[in-house]
Amino acid sequence: MPRTLTIATTQLHPRKGDYAANLSRLGGVIAQLTQGETPPQVIHLPEAALSGYFVEGGVREVAVTAGTLASDLDRAYRDAAREGSLRPVDVIAGFYERWRETLYNSAAYVRLGEGAPRVLHVHRKAFLPTYGLFDEERFVERGHDIRAFDTPWGRAALLICEDAWHSLSGTIAALDDAEVIFVSSAAPARGIHPRDTGPSGPATVARWERLIREIAEEHGIFVSLSNLVGSEGGKVFAGCSAVMGPHGDVRVRGPAWEEAALVTRLDLRDIGRARSDTPLLADLRTAIPHLQRSLERAERGERAGAATYDAEERASHGTAAGGGAPGAAQAETEVGVGGGARGAPPDTNTAADSSRERHHSLAIQVLSTADGADDTGGPPPLDIDATLVEAWLTKFIRDEMTRRGFQRAVVGVSGGVDSAVTAFLAARALGKENVLGLRLPYRTSSRESLEHAQLVIDSLGIPSRTLDISGAVDGYLAHEPDADPTRRGNVMARVRMIALFDQSARLRGVPLGTGNKTERLFGYFTWHADDSPPINPLGDLFKTQVWALARHLGVPEVIVGKPASADLVPGQTDEGDFGISFAHADVILNWLVSGYSAADLVARGFDAEQVALVRRRVDGTHWKRKLPTVAMLTQTAIGESYLRPVDY
Repeated sequence: MPRTLTIATTQLHPRKGDYAANLSRLGGVIAQLTQGETPPQVIHLPEAALSGYFVEGGVREVAVTAGTLASDLDRAYRDAAREGSLRPVDVIAGFYERWRETLYNSAAYVRLGEGAPRVLHVHRKAFLPTYGLFDEERFVERGHDIRAFDTPWGRAALLICEDAWHSLSGTIAALDDAEVIFVSSAAPARGIHPRDTGPSGPATVARWERLIREIAEEHGIFVSLSNLVGSEGGKVFAGCSAVMGPHGDVRVRGPAWEEAALVTRLDLRDIGRARSDTPLLADLRTAIPHLQRSLERAERGERAGAATYDAEERASHGTAAGGGAPGAAQAETEVGVGGGARGAPPDTNTAADSSRERHHSLAIQVLSTADGADDTGGPPPLDIDATLVEAWLTKFIRDEMTRRGFQRAVVGVSGGVDSAVTAFLAARALGKENVLGLRLPYRTSSRESLEHAQLVIDSLGIPSRTLDISGAVDGYLAHEPDADPTRRGNVMARVRMIALFDQSARLRGVPLGTGNKTERLFGYFTWHADDSPPINPLGDLFKTQVWALARHLGVPEVIVGKPASADLVPGQTDEGDFGISFAHADVILNWLVSGYSAADLVARGFDAEQVALVRRRVDGTHWKRKLPTVAMLTQTAIGESYLRPVDY
């Protein structure tokens, strides 16, 4: 008799910190799926589907018990379902759980639409990432159990995000007879460089697919991965959910960036077929009793004793392996690796010795790093998948604008490549009619800059305004006749930002930033001016990467190919101010921010003076990349203890 299971693996964009709104939305999603042509038996929702992931201190506000979650989901499903169309369905929902006055990042397997809702299982995330951009252990407790459980269709197991990164988790679930492992994830996308292999999308997508493929193939099991989509404070979830078959075969892949439900029909008999072909799980069951001792020893931190591998030779000398009988030490000294006595002349008439001589005469090729074989590692490449980056950043702009409740954006178009790229991305994300290109010349601005700014505006067909800031700047500087070029440039930058924010207020829109990663790391911007816009699409792209993206987007070459300049004084260029080209600076910065020291770079052949120059600029301007430093005096210091879900 066929044993089939139809699942709907979803990738959704929850409203951050709004349990009620997400609950209502999920009720509609469940109703839509159960009323479709292929109603699923199981609907798999992502991690933190009821609240969004990065809620930080807001966890306590959105956390509910599993019983409350089941009742709420059942009610939302019944409210959304058409009359007479209610079908029983199992739902796996990621949520922040309150249990015994403790908070967890959990996933619940609940049965809906069949009498009273039932909670069949709750999994509490065991591996809490607390590194990089993650800080989970600050807000929730660890779970301490991974196990399979019975369902109306068979046995399942739940894992949450990093749980699946540890091979032991999938192994425990498979040994507990799970047939399908459901992995709920909120994995921000990272990695923009092109790849020759693997699925399309960010580098993290390829890694996730590799992880679940290995779980499925090693244990002969199905794996469903459900990942969030959408942007949360600059972290963009890619989606790209997938279902993997027990042969490690991809059954279905979700799209990047977009919400979707992947409805897949699984033949559970494929598990038996896969395990017959590759009985790795059976081998593991056999070996576990013997490996348990090794696991226990490793857990205790005990080192294994020195092994002895010449027991037979010792026995021939009348000693036991590892024994302390007289003569044992002498035997160990005298017996060579090959079994012959040390110091004895070799028997050149043996076949073994003849083979040894031939081996020694073989010429082999020896490769070293000096010969071009690079085995020392390095940072990710600077080249980018421009198509991927375009889709990523347009999604980011659209989501972040929508989350703030705005449709219109204002871009200060200077005639340079950064502002041009930002304008191109904004027009594609929001529609050209919703982007205002603002030219803000000073009386010393070059004619070329004005012309190139207008070229961008005309190429996109966006509305525009030109506001001369000379009067405002000169009105203030009239009181500061001794102001040097740096002070004058800072005044211009801050006046321009006043205009950008004011025009945004006039249009009920948001100003978009145009600064790139190289400038930010060098501190090459005016504090509380260039860095002030609340949304900056280019802030994690080096200057050379912005140039590559510009050519992909179709920014006019006359803009892309000209030297970068702040256009504060005639003839000024950014590279002239830096004392190093962007091409060299970006390579050095890429190594430094990837964790390599200046000494590492010099040892690899980088110019020591250039490395030192870049290092000094990064170290000396770190304060400019931080919000104002506030003395922490209380237990409710903003940004330290007082944290709320909508952090924007």
